[in-house]
Parts: sequence; C-alpha cells; structure tokens
Amino acid sequence: MRYLPLTTDDRNKMLSEIGVGDIEELFKDVPNDALLKSAIDLPSHKSEMEVETSITSFAKKNKTTNVFPSFLGAGNYSHHIPASVDHLIQRGEFLTSYTPYQPEIAQGTLQALFEFQTQVSLITGMEVANASMYDGATATSEAVLMACRITRRDKIILSNGLHPHYNEVIKTNSRHLKLSIDSTSVYNKKALCELIDENTACIVVQNPDFFGRVQDFTELSETCHQYGALLIIAVTEIISLGALTNPGEMGADIVSGEGQSLGNPISFGGPHVGLLSTREKFLRQMPGRLAGETVDEDGKRGWVLTLSTREQHIRREKATSNICTNSGLCALAFSIHLSLLGEDGFTQLAKINHQKAIDLSKAIESLDEVELINETFFNEFTLKLPKPAISIVEEMANKGVLAGVPVKRLIPHDIDTENMLIVAATELTTNSDIEKFVTCLRETLS
Repeated sequence: MRYLPLTTDDRNKMLSEIGVGDIEELFKDVPNDALLKSAIDLPSHKSEMEVETSITSFAKKNKTTNVFPSFLGAGNYSHHIPASVDHLIQRGEFLTSYTPYQPEIAQGTLQALFEFQTQVSLITGMEVANASMYDGATATSEAVLMACRITRRDKIILSNGLHPHYNEVIKTNSRHLKLSIDSTSVYNKKALCELIDENTACIVVQNPDFFGRVQDFTELSETCHQYGALLIIAVTEIISLGALTNPGEMGADIVSGEGQSLGNPISFGGPHVGLLSTREKFLRQMPGRLAGETVDEDGKRGWVLTLSTREQHIRREKATSNICTNSGLCALAFSIHLSLLGEDGFTQLAKINHQKAIDLSKAIESLDEVELINETFFNEFTLKLPKPAISIVEEMANKGVLAGVPVKRLIPHDIDTENMLIVAATELTTNSDIEKFVTCLRETLS
C-alpha cells in the first residue's frame, strides 16, 4: 500500500502554486446542499507501520474462499490457478505493455491477444473473436448493440435465464438508444420461439443459465434465422464449454462470455475478462479491436491491430463502441491457463467440475426439506429451502461455510426467489467440504 503523507506546509505550497487561498475554494463549484455539513470522524494520523497493522487486521475479518469451503457461483467461480500464470503475467514485457497503443513495439502483447482470440473462437465454436472486453456483462451488452446495428431493428428479447446483472447492464447501456427491451418471464425454448417476430433484432439466452440449467438452443436459433433475428448466447462459466455443446454448434450468431474461471481469481468481484466471438460475416460490426497476423517488409512474421473500431482509432460517429481499453492482463492469464491445460486438460477439468456437482447434489438428497429444482446442470444448481436463503447463508458463514448465493440478493424485487440458493462445486471442492456443507445446512435448518 502506498502511504504518502502531506504536511501543512506541503498543502500550503500546493495551494499557493495553483493560486487559491484555501482548500474550500477547490470545491466552490459544488452545490452547497451536496457538501458535507459536519466533520468526518477520522482517527488521528498514524505511522506507516501502524496503518499497515490496522488495515491488515481489517482484512482478516473477511471470510474468504482461501480459508472456508466455498460453494459460491452465480457468475463468479473459484478455480485452481497454476502458479506459473501469475508468474508469467508479471513479467515486465507484459505487465508494462498490456495495451498495445504502439503495435510496432508491442509484438509480444499482440501475439498473446491473437492466441487469446484463437482460443476463444475454438471453444465457443465461432469463426472470429475480438481482443477481449471488460467482463461478461458488458460483453453481452455490446453483443446486443452489435445485433441492432446488423439487423437495423430495435426489439430485444432477454431470457428469464439470463444473469440479472447482465440484464441490468444491457438496459443501462441501451437507455438512450430507444430500444424496446423485453425481459421475458420465460426461459424454455418453445416459449422463447413464440416471442420472435419480424421486428426482433436479437434474443439473448444463457447456457448454463443463471439457475444452472442446461439447454440446447438449436431450435431457437433456427426460429431466429427464419425471422432474420440473431441469437446471442451468453456463457458465464467458460469451463462448461469443455463438456457441453458449444454455442456455435447450436447456431448462435454472437457469443458473449465471462472468462474469469480461467487464470483469474474471484478477487472480491473483479477484475474479469470479457469474451465476444461471432460469425466472420459480422466482423466489421464487432466492438473493440482485433489483433491479426501479417509479415513485415522483410517477410518476417508480425502482428498488427487488424481492426480498431474504437473511438480512439476512428471518428466517433464511425465507432462501434466506446470501449477504451481491454482486459489485457486478464486475457493473458486466461490464455496461459488454457494453454497449460490443453484440449484434453480442458475437457478433463470440465468433467471433474460436473462430477463434483453430482456428488454435492447426491449428498443434499439426504436433506428432506431441501429441493433441487434443476433437471439439468453443469457445476452449479439451485436449491429451494424451507427458510429465506439470505438468513441461512449468513448463519452458515458464521459456522465456516460459504454456502452459495441467495437469488434474492441478485433479484431483490422478486418475492418468489426468497428461499432460493444457487450453489456451485468446482475441482477445488473436496469430499470433506461437501460433508461440512450438508452437516452445516442440516444444523441451520433444524
């Protein structure tokens, strides 16, 4: 932690240099009713060692996945990350040049992004991917705007199975664009097909969906294409693609996703790595940028920014998005982890995740009051409890188990979700973790 204390003389010199009499003058343009009227109760100044000790004691109050068994999911997953991932991304060649503003001297970064794009295209089953987005939610929002540009339509259908955070980000980014957004209460394929018409730009679904359910959207894609609409499939748990039919094979036109599960820790909610891939015919409507391979004047292999449709590179009215950077280091961590796994390792990791979830679901069957609402799942599913899930999770946390994510916390306005709990299992979940989860939940419900 940086600790840069200033003395009164230091402050007076700075005020004198910029030509103001006191600090209050710096805030003269702030409306008076927005200013704090009372003094802030802060402790007196401390030495650097004292501050470090104090902050460390605060941090120790956190109940982290490194200490307690964790069944957290709902778009943010705890996976093992090889030590070599962190070592490599901290090399100076990558750490100081993760954004290739000068492509000619950022060849290593560009090649890494090229490999990242290739990996994303392969695992999503699409023809082209861009050089990373911010996270899954903003990538999905960009996919929706991209679909509107392609179809020149303004009707958007959001499945009930789409993560509520993704839903809200799409609405926020679209609020000034006069789009018609239908957050439907249905999620199954047949019901979704009936909502599509000639005005539909796209329909957004998630697989596995927010509640962990797995579906094949091939029929939905066929219906979309009959009406000239696009199918967007969002993937929040990228490791699922090591076991499930990929979106490309289902007929998706655009795939958005969250790559956090590979190479990136939970880290209290971020940073993440967004994924976006599509069909080659839609290439020029992709947001962000695309790294490509070429040869220089000497015939040597080189790397360039093949497509840069960002506001920094072209006129604002021609830009496809206002994406101003990329999750470069997160994308690099993703690529290194996936490269270390290889194709067979990626598939095996997915199988282990699925088996862990099966083991957890079977153990939960011993609890008569708990209902598993999923008919299908990959590595997470939703439970219906006899009591409000939020209170149960808090009680279990006090007993040393991070039990999962109460649906009510993510959809606060929905009364029907009060007793629903999303739980996830990964390769990190041990048999003793599962036993402790079941024992703790039984005690909490009694």
